[in-house]
Amino acid sequence: MYIKRHMEQLLGQITTQYPVLLVTGPRQVGKTTMLEHLAQKESRGRETVTLDDLTVRELAKTDPKMFFQLHKPPLLIDEVQYAPELFPYIKMMVDSRRQPGDFWLTGSQLFSMMEGVQESLAGRVALLQLSPLSYGEIMEDDNTPPFRVELSALTERQNRRTVLDTPAIFQRIFTGGMPALVSGQYANPNIFYSSYISTYLDRDVRRLSAGIDDLKFLGFLRAAAARASQQVNYKGIADDAEIDQATAKSWLHILEALGIVFLLRPYSNNVLKRTVSTPKLYFYDTGLVCYLTRWSSPETAMNGAMNGALLENYTVAEIAKTYQNAGQEPFLYYYRDKDAREIDLLLEQDGKLFPIEIKKMAAPPKKLTKVFELIGKSPLERGTGAVLCMADQLGGFDQDNLIVPISLI
Repeated sequence: MYIKRHMEQLLGQITTQYPVLLVTGPRQVGKTTMLEHLAQKESRGRETVTLDDLTVRELAKTDPKMFFQLHKPPLLIDEVQYAPELFPYIKMMVDSRRQPGDFWLTGSQLFSMMEGVQESLAGRVALLQLSPLSYGEIMEDDNTPPFRVELSALTERQNRRTVLDTPAIFQRIFTGGMPALVSGQYANPNIFYSSYISTYLDRDVRRLSAGIDDLKFLGFLRAAAARASQQVNYKGIADDAEIDQATAKSWLHILEALGIVFLLRPYSNNVLKRTVSTPKLYFYDTGLVCYLTRWSSPETAMNGAMNGALLENYTVAEIAKTYQNAGQEPFLYYYRDKDAREIDLLLEQDGKLFPIEIKKMAAPPKKLTKVFELIGKSPLERGTGAVLCMADQLGGFDQDNLIVPISLI
C-alpha cells in the first residue's frame, strides 16, 4: 500500500526547474518508492537503476561512461553514494543537455556523497531530505504546510484532523513512522527493527567507521536512545556502551549524517548570556527509540519512566518533518539557562520567537506559560506561545498563549 508523501508536490516543481534532484535520508523511509511512484505518472519513460546491485555498481565505479551508454536520462539512480565516480559524468551530461529533471538520485550516506555533489553538481542539484512518515502523511492530510503557532492555521488543521487521545498518541509513538510498519507490511516491530539495525551495521555504518564492533555499537545505540530528548552527554553514553568518548562522538555524528538522529541547538545571543551551549538529542523515528529502550507495548511506553521523553521526542520530530517535507529548514531551538530554567522548544519565524512547552496532560494549567517570560530580553519579538499537550481540542489561556493538541502538528 503506497502512502502519499507531502514532498510529492515540491518534487514535481523541482523536476521542472533543476536537472538533478537528490533525495537523501535513512534506509526504508520510502525514498525510492516515492520517486518510482512519481515516475509512473511521467510521460518521459524514466528508467530506474539501483547501485545495491553489485554488478551495476561495479560498472558505475569502473566505467561510468559505459554506464551512461547503457542507462540514459531521464534516469533514477538509487543509492548513488556507492559510486561517486558518476558525479563528474552527470555534470557533463547536465551541461550539454540542459534538460530539467534528467536525473533523480537517492542516497542514504551523506558523508560519502556530499563531497562529490558539492564539487561536481553545485548549482545544478536540488537536495531534499526525507524522514519517516509524519502523522499528517499517515492521516492522509495532504494540506499540511510547516507547523506554525497561529490560531487560524491550527483551526484549519483541526477541521481536517482527528484529534488523538493519550493512548492513541502513544500507539503512534510506539509504531513509529517507517512505511513498512505503518502500512502493515510487517506486523512485528521487534523483528523489523532488529533487521533494520543489522542492515545499518552491515551496509552503512561499517562504510563510515571501519572495524566497528557489533555489540558495542548496539550498546551505543541503546545508550543514545535512553537519552532521547536530553542534553547530549558523550561521557554518559560512552560509559554505558563501554567505549571512549571520541568513539561515542564519532558514532553519534554518523547517526546524524545518516538521518537517524538530529541535534537541537540551544537558543543564545549576546543578551541572554546565561544560556547553556549543549545541544539536545532527538531521533526521527520514535518506534526505533521504543525498540532500543525495550518498551514492549504502547501501554508500557505510556506509563513508563520515559513517557515524557518519548512524547517530547515525537513532538519535536513531527514539527521538524513538516519543514523538511516542504523543503524548508526548520529554525528550531530550545532554551535552558545556568539556573536550569528551560523552554522545551523555540520556533524562530519572521523575526519572532514562538515559545512551546510539551506536556503529557489534557488540561494544562496556565502557570506553564510563566516560563515563556525567560525570552523577554531577546532582541526578537516574542510570538504566540503554545502548550502542546493531550487536550481534545484547540484552545487558549489568553490571546498570547494557546493550548494545542499534539495531533494538530
